[in-house]
Amino acid sequence: MSLKNSRILVIDDDTDVLTAVRLLLKTEVKEVVTEKNPENIRHLLSKNEFDLILLDMNFNSTIHTGNEGLYWLRKIKEFNNSPAVVMITAYGDIDLAVRSLKEGASDFMIKPWHNEKLIGTIGEAIKKRNSLKTNTSAVIRSADSIIGTQLLGESEAMNDIFLKIEKIAPTDANVLILGENGTGKDLIAQAIQQKSLRNNKPFIKVDAGALTESLFESELFGHKKGAFTDAREDRIGRFEAANGGTIFLDEIGNINLQQQAKLLSVLQNRQVIKLGSNEPVPIDIRLICATNLPLAELANEARFRKDLIYRINTVEITVPPLRNRKEDIQLLAQHYANLYADKYIKPKMELDKKAVEKLTTYHFPGNVRELQYSIERAVIMADGESLQADDIIFSPIETARQQEDEQHDLKLSSVEKNTILRVIEKHNGNITKAAKELGLTRTALYRRLTKYDI
Repeated sequence: MSLKNSRILVIDDDTDVLTAVRLLLKTEVKEVVTEKNPENIRHLLSKNEFDLILLDMNFNSTIHTGNEGLYWLRKIKEFNNSPAVVMITAYGDIDLAVRSLKEGASDFMIKPWHNEKLIGTIGEAIKKRNSLKTNTSAVIRSADSIIGTQLLGESEAMNDIFLKIEKIAPTDANVLILGENGTGKDLIAQAIQQKSLRNNKPFIKVDAGALTESLFESELFGHKKGAFTDAREDRIGRFEAANGGTIFLDEIGNINLQQQAKLLSVLQNRQVIKLGSNEPVPIDIRLICATNLPLAELANEARFRKDLIYRINTVEITVPPLRNRKEDIQLLAQHYANLYADKYIKPKMELDKKAVEKLTTYHFPGNVRELQYSIERAVIMADGESLQADDIIFSPIETARQQEDEQHDLKLSSVEKNTILRVIEKHNGNITKAAKELGLTRTALYRRLTKYDI
């Protein structure tokens, strides 16, 4: 069904909004029905069939929380073959937006809106509803929609990420993905590309942190023959190769300030200049970046340019470590068990109850990557048709790294304690003088005395 043949219901207690929407849509759709009182929703839906409802989030409340709209959204979703619902809010809070999407809304609009944007949003919502009738899923709310990339999860944190992907993928917004190593940042980048309008265009991944200073410009921007000793032929860079599509710069936090300045220039001007050339080459790319550094470290201007952060961070997605979303462990483990049973021509293996318990009580310092390798090993070594707890052995690499980190912490603690003792002894117990030499306040020194039981 096209927009021109659609019937729209608008529910808002603001008469001006109802009038404005009716005038805007009357030439765009088949019929527009307006209603001030949400109490009449049930009656209207029982007597009429609508393709979409524009629903305000706030009704007759001095404290606008959005809960009124969420309540009526649930009521609408109780109807069989319910219309698509686009929420209207003056409070463009992302958490509220995610919450309304989780409750079943197709999209949301923030007052005041641009007319073209509202019409476009309505059209997309109706298109989704029509496709829902022929497909079993229309919204990324679970892993099923993107199982091909193995981006899986049932936890609230992952459902929020799936919803964000659905929201931002069709745009050209730059995305920054944050998270520890092994959490699946590259899979999220791929999922954004697959759901984007550039999904049939190139997706170029670059490990930016692995590029040496001498290779950085050549790899990213290209070079002309003779630009340097080993430049035996012209070569296009990764940005030019991604033209029309998406470039994914992994480990962006590891590039130095000089490299950051060159990257910023390309992003601002939307053109690259190859080494050995003065001719700019225009580029049209969507940028996705990822880093295992926390945002607080990126915000340190001695390490990372603030103007570049703003350029790459239009939208931010933080991927939680696996230990903080234990609800996903069994789902992921069973997925990898099935995957490797097929690969190694073994019967399908279910996870024994004690195996699940062993997995869910482990802290997974290597995150999903460590889980994947642990399950692969277990499938290879298992003799039966189920994975037992004894079949699962966690990575000695991660265990050794953790022990090394703990030992390092203990050594640092010992050094600090012994230094404090020596300085206090040097000043014959005078805390003020000791604190001054240590570069601490008296209060900070007293805290350390308590910490080390001195």
